[in-house]
Amino acid sequence: MIVQRLSRGQWAVDITVAVLLAGVALAEIWVPFESVQGDGSNLVSSVGVVLFAAAIALRRARPWWALAGLLVWPVLGTVNGADHMHLLFFGQLVPLLILGFTIARHGTGRYLWVGTIAVVVFLTVADLFVPLLQEPSEILFHWAFVALVWLTGRGLRVSSDRAAAEAVRAHQAETEARTQALTAVAEERARIARELHDVVAHSVGVIVVQAGAAEQLVEDDPDFVRQALGTIRRTGSDALVEMRRVVAMLREPESGGELAPQPGTHSLPELVDAARAAGLEVDLRVTGERAQLPAGLDLTAYRIVQEALTNVRRHSRATRADVAMLYGSDALEITVRDEGPEREERSAGAGHGLVGMRERAALFGGHVETTTGEPGFTVRAVLPLEPV
Repeated sequence: MIVQRLSRGQWAVDITVAVLLAGVALAEIWVPFESVQGDGSNLVSSVGVVLFAAAIALRRARPWWALAGLLVWPVLGTVNGADHMHLLFFGQLVPLLILGFTIARHGTGRYLWVGTIAVVVFLTVADLFVPLLQEPSEILFHWAFVALVWLTGRGLRVSSDRAAAEAVRAHQAETEARTQALTAVAEERARIARELHDVVAHSVGVIVVQAGAAEQLVEDDPDFVRQALGTIRRTGSDALVEMRRVVAMLREPESGGELAPQPGTHSLPELVDAARAAGLEVDLRVTGERAQLPAGLDLTAYRIVQEALTNVRRHSRATRADVAMLYGSDALEITVRDEGPEREERSAGAGHGLVGMRERAALFGGHVETTTGEPGFTVRAVLPLEPV
């Protein structure tokens, strides 16, 4: 089937073609042009060419209506006589050529073959019943023109379909190539990361061995201790360089920026202020003797509070949350509680935050528990503290 919905520009083109065609055909009748044959009625011929021009205007928007326009000629008559149409070049053959081109260029499926057969049948019937069309030169003329126009339209359609298919294949090939390239980059980065991890692990092992030896000989052999400290400094510097390479390689390209200091429990007031600015009232309470936490554990405690508050804003309709940090003798206990009902809609990726909190806590031998109240939700994390 031909395109059903046309843009304003396409409508303008089709209507303009129909108007110009009707104008030339009327001039052919009334001037008259030498192309007019037969003794038909000028009035009947004018009605015929106007009706068929209107059908041509609908050849893409209403293709079956345009095809039905072929019935205009048999109804009004194409044989000689005062009450019938003239035999016209611009008013009959040219519209037929336009219709044939449109069928071949834009027609698909059933319409393509029904329309083509209709044009062929129409010409055959005209040749059989219109004496003026039965001369060999006339038959050769109009059949050659119709065949040439149809083949031209079909050739353009095949070429455009082939170009579209090639464009689709090129896009698919480009997408596959990009995907393969990204996969190769990811695999290569993972391999390099594993190698750098081995380098860093070896460096850390050397530092531990040298530090242990220096600790044992700090009083008996100061020169050895000085040498060991130098080795520790060089090895630590090399390990830091390799670690920066790992981070730079695995960092998302769009993140950019220099490496900023990692946050910790000392950054919780800023985190609370940010949550309040987002519309969530947060009460932070810290009890117990605040200990100096290892950097990794300090970051883990911060991330747990951060993720818990994010979950409150994302999955709860609560307007308030309580954050409590209890420093015990052997563990740090973190509790984040809200009393708001759960949102009816679920955000994409729901549940990943809890998994991340549990993984972080488990890395330091701790655990995370969650409790659902009526209403409300509580996250409780326990992080063991190493004895000082």
